[in-house]
Amino acid sequence: MRCIQFIMEQVQVIRKNDPSVHHLMECVLTPSFRAMIGYKISHFFYQRKHFFLARYFSERSKRKTGIEIHPGACIGKRLFIDHGMGVVIGETAVIGDDVLIFHGVTLGGTGKETKKRHPTIGNRVLIGAGAKVLGNIMIGDDAKIGANAVVLKSVPSSATVVGIPSSIVQAKN
Repeated sequence: MRCIQFIMEQVQVIRKNDPSVHHLMECVLTPSFRAMIGYKISHFFYQRKHFFLARYFSERSKRKTGIEIHPGACIGKRLFIDHGMGVVIGETAVIGDDVLIFHGVTLGGTGKETKKRHPTIGNRVLIGAGAKVLGNIMIGDDAKIGANAVVLKSVPSSATVVGIPSSIVQAKN
């Protein structure tokens, strides 16, 4: 039953966020849908310490979609990856509910951390195309990350950040 609920949620989020989808059945052809199905399968095996199978399904999904999601990442409900090519989500990344990620985004490490190496993304966060969110940092709920921003420090809730390195251009008072 959880599998059917997951599929229905993915179809609904794609219909809501992708105006190019004209028919319900098109949803299953989108890279976001295929990547999330691949992630769910690989994460299932990863949680049960079947690392080879987890990596196998993860790599297969990456080859078919251009979206690389490590099986160890923790992803909440209704993640939507628009276009998707070049998206990378690292092993210790945590993503909240209702997050929107555009193509070319990296949720990665800096190479300086051990254990928790990747960012934690709050709920309802928008991450623009080409943005790099790196390290064990926190992106607060309802934050917006501008296109091509390089985020190396935590971002408060409801803030908008842009630039290299990123800086806050708008924060909720």
